[in-house]
Amino acid sequence: MTRLSWGYGPRAPGWAMICALVALCALLLPTVPASRADTPLDLDAAGRITDTVGALGKRRTQVEAALDRLHTDHHIQLYVTYVHDFSGRAAHTWADATADRNGFGPHDILLAIATHGGQYAVSADKQSGFRKDQLELVATAAIAPALREHDWAGAAIGAADGYRAVLRGEPVHAPLILPGTTDPGGDGLLPGHRAVWVPIAGGALVLLTGLALRSRRSRRARTAALRRPGAARDGGRGRERPAVATSTEPGLARLAQPLTPLPDLDAEASANLVDTDDAVRTSAEELRFATAQLGPAATRPFAEAVAYARGELADAFRLRQHLDDAPYEEERIRRHALDEICSRCTSANRRLDAESEAFDRLRDLKANAAGILDRAEATARALAPRLAAAEAALAALARCRARSALAPVAEHVAEARDRLSFADTALAEARTALLVADPDHAAVSVRAAEAALSQAATLTAAVLRHTHALTAATTRLHTVLAEAAHRPDAAPAVKAARRAMAHGPYDPREVLRLLDEAMTTEARAARTVLAARAEVSAARDYISTHRGAIGCRARTRLTEAERHIALCGDDVPTAVAKATRAMALAQQARALAEDDVVTYGTSYDAESTPEPARALGGALLGGIILAGLLPATFGGGATRGRLAG
Repeated sequence: MTRLSWGYGPRAPGWAMICALVALCALLLPTVPASRADTPLDLDAAGRITDTVGALGKRRTQVEAALDRLHTDHHIQLYVTYVHDFSGRAAHTWADATADRNGFGPHDILLAIATHGGQYAVSADKQSGFRKDQLELVATAAIAPALREHDWAGAAIGAADGYRAVLRGEPVHAPLILPGTTDPGGDGLLPGHRAVWVPIAGGALVLLTGLALRSRRSRRARTAALRRPGAARDGGRGRERPAVATSTEPGLARLAQPLTPLPDLDAEASANLVDTDDAVRTSAEELRFATAQLGPAATRPFAEAVAYARGELADAFRLRQHLDDAPYEEERIRRHALDEICSRCTSANRRLDAESEAFDRLRDLKANAAGILDRAEATARALAPRLAAAEAALAALARCRARSALAPVAEHVAEARDRLSFADTALAEARTALLVADPDHAAVSVRAAEAALSQAATLTAAVLRHTHALTAATTRLHTVLAEAAHRPDAAPAVKAARRAMAHGPYDPREVLRLLDEAMTTEARAARTVLAARAEVSAARDYISTHRGAIGCRARTRLTEAERHIALCGDDVPTAVAKATRAMALAQQARALAEDDVVTYGTSYDAESTPEPARALGGALLGGIILAGLLPATFGGGATRGRLAG
């Protein structure tokens, strides 16, 4: 530790102290203001405000209240720092360096203000969930107007309230501006009052005078000690007290917080993944309805929000898969990954929440309920015969195909009918609500009907796609058998395939697997990729339409299966490897999801259950309605249940 010391010569014992006194007074005189430059600094560990120039004065509590509101409502930490200047650096460079020095995360934002000249900068992580234009809007509409009037507190309040407005989808307004001191701290030490140096200088004069007298007495005492016996044994010097320095690594004081126990953090990350996946799926679903209603140009900002949330969620699921694949990873690595999962989920939800109110204004379910209701009723009418066709196709195949071949969609028809029944009830309620001029009730009912119709259509399409795939597999099976019959090396495979076909109903896909050896490499690769795509689609449909019961593990495997199937390219070995992995993951996802549904406890073959109860149970199972029996809407975790209000 560097220490300040004074040296004294025998002929001029007081000159060094006098020089120090003169130098200090010169620094304190207001006629010679100090030129200060503040390098990136450690922020105040006690709160979110670091005021090195006394800019806030009595308004500090107002700023703290604004920062608390932002954090309470949206879990965003806005830090504000006031310095004299940015030490010759560009404002944004200084702000970014300070944020890095203090270990800021994706949910921390820094507003840095240099009062000498009124410069400012905002440092936000690219993964913060705020778009560049949103940050610029808050800066120009809420921060800059206050700084032009030297309202240092108003700039911070405007920033906090501006970010809240963006996240709520509301207009950003300038704060109430109270003009303040032009350059706080610019002509004194602290806190910006011109007369502050007078008492400080006077106190310093008294202090240094006392130090000079004490120093003189100390010298006399040391001289006397030298004359005492035994003084020579320790070199004529008294023992020196060791210099002890305590310091904190930059940023650690603020970041040092009790760690969440790892099992609790793991459970929190899994719950975040499930909730965020539900929010993204619901948002994407309602976005499709809005696009059909208003066109892609009008809904582009919301499509971008959904795409952003999907990307964050996919990254989070990939981290979860890594942890599942490496359960014995050391605690530090697991904790970091779990924290990142929670961060990604928060970012995805925040982006959707930020667009929810704008989405409501665009779609305006209450004002447009009549038109939306007409389209939903038309969809229901068109879906009914399609569902009947799916049921007939399934019944026809049941007579000649193994039960295992139809098992993936065996209950889909009954579930689709329950969803359609729920939709019909909701549509009737919406029509009644419109007749009695109750737009709130109409909006809730028509939104619930839309979601139910979407799932009924998904289940119906899954049945038709599966039956078509079985029919196509049968045709392909006969073609492969005819080709393999002319190849002696394929005789064992052909014999095994024909034996399987001769023993009653069979699954053509299983028989085709027996003929793999009789296929060319290209044909085998094509079959593998096709089969993998079918497995992934089936798992996706099942999880999407049963998401009220599906946990984290099934969703994680599905996301990883989708990632691998998307990587299947033209290179045959790579395509086969990726497709094989995708198929295995999709099968795991489907098995885990079915276990979750069994645990959830909904059965569709209980004939004693009344149809309305089955329909309501299906809506809950599908995540169509939330616990309060109100439909989920476009938005993240904070807004997707807003129809309750």
